[in-house]
Amino acid sequence: MLAHLIGNSISFASWKDRKSISSSIRSVYRAQSAEAAPDALEAGHWGQQYLAIAKSWRRHWDQVIPFLPFSEAIRRMIYTANAIEALNSMLWRAVRSR
Repeated sequence: MLAHLIGNSISFASWKDRKSISSSIRSVYRAQSAEAAPDALEAGHWGQQYLAIAKSWRRHWDQVIPFLPFSEAIRRMIYTANAIEALNSMLWRAVRSR
């Protein structure tokens, strides 16, 4: 879920601003605590041009908060769906071949 929110946020930005926007977003989902994450969201470098990014994060905030109590190493494993998608792909190939 979080990976999709990050990708959606970056899609709002122009190509020249994507690097700075992604580093600002990174400070939100890598915040040290649930209390520090809203401050990082407010301090983001999206300015008036990309208000939709902060609105999107606020709208989905209840889905972001559950990731924050975990350590950064665990967060990396659970905020992407790569492991789940890999398992589904393996199962799909096994079922299809039979």
